[in-house]
Amino acid sequence: MALSGKVVSEVEIQTPAAKFYNFYRKKLEHLPNISTHIHGAKVHEGDWETVGSVKHWEYTIDGKKISATVIIESIDDDNKVITYSIIDKEVNEDYKSLKGIIQVIDKEHGDGGIVKWTFEYEKLKDDITGVSPDSYLDVAVKVAKEIDAHLLKE
Repeated sequence: MALSGKVVSEVEIQTPAAKFYNFYRKKLEHLPNISTHIHGAKVHEGDWETVGSVKHWEYTIDGKKISATVIIESIDDDNKVITYSIIDKEVNEDYKSLKGIIQVIDKEHGDGGIVKWTFEYEKLKDDITGVSPDSYLDVAVKVAKEIDAHLLKE
């Protein structure tokens, strides 16, 4: 297996792309109230919306409750893209770098959109003991579906 690479998945949503993106951009602190996978979130530095802001997340992945610190690396509102760096003791034991990138894309026809998640990674060694990039991707897709269901009720 390669030490660096990326995994990508797309999920179709019924919520308009702009509304879904706005949730990630402006309302992410509400995620623990919506998702069965996210148990807690708090700001360490900055706020919920600014590049460079640092947040601490508690979540379940691969059946284990873990936590990570996440930094907003970049925001591109025109293309509805946000890039996060995932760091913390558990993550840093296995990865030199781990980035999550969400892009919300308008559908060409009809309502709704596409949520595209990409996790780019560089492992410290081939056989990591922690969470795989595929597992992060799997949870990100599940959470996107939970957000979509929640936003459709609003």
